[in-house]
Amino acid sequence: MMKKQKKPGDNISLKTKKNEAPAIIDWINSQTNLMDSIRYLVENEINANGVRNLQQHVPADRGFVSGDEGHGVVQEDRKHSPEYDNVNDEEEIDEDDIESWT
Repeated sequence: MMKKQKKPGDNISLKTKKNEAPAIIDWINSQTNLMDSIRYLVENEINANGVRNLQQHVPADRGFVSGDEGHGVVQEDRKHSPEYDNVNDEEEIDEDDIESWT
């Protein structure tokens, strides 16, 4: 079964991991318009690599180190991340976030 295709104006839902790196949470909380910030990152990815499924290109362990010891450095390690193959698209939507998406 194919997942439903998103259309302009549709809601999307995002959920952080229980063990999310503190730097990622700090970044999220620093955004005044989370969706526009994510859109900017997506635009840069598309400009650099075209439209593609990142899960076929990002490593499962990206070696992200948060805090002073690594300054958010990512180590390269190219392997597929199967943990995202069956992501449930039907997550709860935070009404506060929806306001910042538009």
